[in-house]
Amino acid sequence: MYNKKPVRKKIYIKNMINDCCVRSLKRDFEDNDIKVITIKPGFAEIEYDYEKTDNKKISEILLLSGLSLLKTNEEKIAERIKIAVKELIFEMNNVDSIVKKSEYIVEKLGYNYRYLSRLFSENEHITLEKYIIEKKIERIKQMIVENEYSLSEIAYMMDYSSVQYLSSQFKKETGMTVSEFKEKYLSDR
Repeated sequence: MYNKKPVRKKIYIKNMINDCCVRSLKRDFEDNDIKVITIKPGFAEIEYDYEKTDNKKISEILLLSGLSLLKTNEEKIAERIKIAVKELIFEMNNVDSIVKKSEYIVEKLGYNYRYLSRLFSENEHITLEKYIIEKKIERIKQMIVENEYSLSEIAYMMDYSSVQYLSSQFKKETGMTVSEFKEKYLSDR
């Protein structure tokens, strides 16, 4: 009797930058008889029966979660940049303020910053600096809601030179002051 060998494939995935996405996608793959060998933000190695599953089916599974396949090397690098920014801002809290964002990204990806910045802008239609600011504001909101740190501690951890600078950038990005954000959050609860 002929034994069919399953297809084993590495896929690169756009917008899968957190553990929640990883868990959800792993479950979705397994529900569709796709064995997950390795899965982490932006990447999965999967194994499946080629008679039951193809690229179209994989794309459909990803689309249901708001994800998509990355095809070009440039798209893959842009996604790796997003993951590096997330690590720096959400996981490391940039507590070692000596580590500049640009240096961290350059070291993590192994390309010069100008190239990465240009490539990111071309693929994501937003500048890398603007993306970093958006993620910092997202993290600041989270930290304010968690209420573990003072605003001056948050400013230091997010690499702002002062509370005033953090406050002005927060207002510029969100349209409200930190105090207004806190009040809105508390009233919405």
